[in-house]
Amino acid sequence: MINIIVAISDNYAIGRGGDIPWHISADLKYFKKATSGSAVIMGRRTWESLGCRPLKNRLNIVVSSTVQQTRGMVAVPSLEDALALTDAFENVFVIGGGQLYRSAMPLAERLLVTHVHTTVSDADTFFPEIDMDRWQQVSVSETQTDPATGYDFESAVYEQR
Repeated sequence: MINIIVAISDNYAIGRGGDIPWHISADLKYFKKATSGSAVIMGRRTWESLGCRPLKNRLNIVVSSTVQQTRGMVAVPSLEDALALTDAFENVFVIGGGQLYRSAMPLAERLLVTHVHTTVSDADTFFPEIDMDRWQQVSVSETQTDPATGYDFESAVYEQR
């Protein structure tokens, strides 16, 4: 199953200056639990935001024409090439960034979205709008508040209609 996992602000922002505009510990734990043991596909900027270090217990695939393959990571030139490497995995997660999310949306079967209730006015990377004619929200957590940052957030799962 092709999944997209993302944390988005109320204005669909996902990035600012090559980084996520917030730090929410519970969301990072959710991400780790959801993606562990799976294949994760990311773009160059997401790879760089991870310090060019592979995520443990996952097949790390970077879609880029400029990144060279390193230990613990496979570099491929396209999303299609990345998906061709994932046949052995029950779940595949596209983990960013913006351009890769846009390319993966038509192929995805499920969206795992953390809705962070803030507006990021100086964001430079955005998630595509979720078309509710195509997607149906199948679950949502209760709203939580991150104790360190004060951000309110909840996690939702959407499936194709």
